[in-house]
Amino acid sequence: MTQVEEYRVFCKVEKDIPIFSKDWYLDSVCGEDNWNVSLVKKGGKIVASLPYYIKKKFIFTISVLPIHVQTLGIYIKYPKGQKYEKRLSYEKEIITILIEQLPKVDYFEQSFHYSFRNWLPLYWKGYKQTTLYTYIIEDISNIDKVINNFSNGKRRDIKKAENIVEVKFDLGAEEFYLHHKKSLEKQNKKIAYTFESFNTLYQNSYLHNAGKTIYAIDNDGNIHGAIFFIWDNQSGYYLTNSVEPDFRSSGSMALLVKNILEFLSTKTKKFDFEGSMIEPVEKSYRQFGTTQQAYFNISKIDSKLLKVLI
Repeated sequence: MTQVEEYRVFCKVEKDIPIFSKDWYLDSVCGEDNWNVSLVKKGGKIVASLPYYIKKKFIFTISVLPIHVQTLGIYIKYPKGQKYEKRLSYEKEIITILIEQLPKVDYFEQSFHYSFRNWLPLYWKGYKQTTLYTYIIEDISNIDKVINNFSNGKRRDIKKAENIVEVKFDLGAEEFYLHHKKSLEKQNKKIAYTFESFNTLYQNSYLHNAGKTIYAIDNDGNIHGAIFFIWDNQSGYYLTNSVEPDFRSSGSMALLVKNILEFLSTKTKKFDFEGSMIEPVEKSYRQFGTTQQAYFNISKIDSKLLKVLI
């Protein structure tokens, strides 16, 4: 078997691999033939992985995150009862083996899942790190407690929206895409992804029972906002949203988040808002009673020409 084929088997048995690194998700966002993976085995079994996506940009070959992917990075299975000193040594060995398998590219950049804490072996190999932040609700099992931790402003938004809109699930892929496209056009912005790419991810997420759309609609048929969210065994993720500018003040987005958390409370453990480093967005996410969580963006430039240009 190829390493990708071995990894597909690994994804089926290793339930805690984050959704962005699962084989079917990579197929959806990269295309089946456009991603690969570094693997480490111990005793004939996979103990670590590093999936990656490669594409051409101008004259350069680059490995970056595909659209609709928050993080990829290194996943490690640790021996049970491993002491801290042994863990650091184990990580150095594993990480070195993984990155030495990476193909030579002009530029590499990935954000790693926030559970990955030791990037020192990457530093020793010439990689750089930038700290990013996301916002997490650590435990969504008790919804009343979760909602109680919302700011007063978010709770007011929810009460306001409940008198204006009805919340529904399963907005079609085309309807979601067109709503997002038109709402951005009203703000003189362009949508960053194609319908074809979104539809593939939408269909596969529904097929794997790992994604859903939710939307708020008023009595006149106006969609105030919509969110496409996904989940795995460990966490739900706020993947992308669409907000109608004319109804931004209706409070609908807070109501949608509340309903997402209620839906996911029996399916997973946490909820990840996926950022943001944008100040007004950060403020909004913080008001949902979240915990700030740092994660690493890892990069390396190997092209002399690209170093000059950058």
